Amino acid sequence: MCAGVCLNQIPDFQFTARLNKAGFFFEPTGSDPGRPLGHSMKLDFGKLDGLVPAIIQDAASGRILMLGFMNEEAWRKTVDTGYATFFSRTRNKLWMKGETSGHRLEVKEIYTDCDVDSLVLKVVAHGPGVCHEGYESCFFRKLDDVEWKVVDDKVYDESAVYGGKQ
Repeated sequence: MCAGVCLNQIPDFQFTARLNKAGFFFEPTGSDPGRPLGHSMKLDFGKLDGLVPAIIQDAASGRILMLGFMNEEAWRKTVDTGYATFFSRTRNKLWMKGETSGHRLEVKEIYTDCDVDSLVLKVVAHGPGVCHEGYESCFFRKLDDVEWKVVDDKVYDESAVYGGKQ
């Protein structure tokens, strides 16, 4: 069993491991070493209007911190910089997590699913929390019977970080 794409299960696939800020990437042997790193790992952006969901997980604790979406440009920026970049569906633009708050997400590992259309990014979160509402995780509510209950404490004052613009 493997996590992510099982390169050893692709017949006649010869690859070379290359390293950048986001970690190791496997590329076909003989690929252009001058090309930006990690770009031969194609993702299927065709199913959700050019987007892939990206689950953000704390690399140390395993806690799910948030869910974002990436288009091809956000994917390339994430791989090239080593920091999670997303595509905002509401603002219709790229955004690097932490550009306002300073709470950046340093990518340590990247996995994809068997259909190559979803991602898991294991990250180190720089800052007290990822959620724009002041919590460590965006998943701070739990269904209890028939209602959502807040199960975490706030870890920072979101109004001090974002002002009134969330």
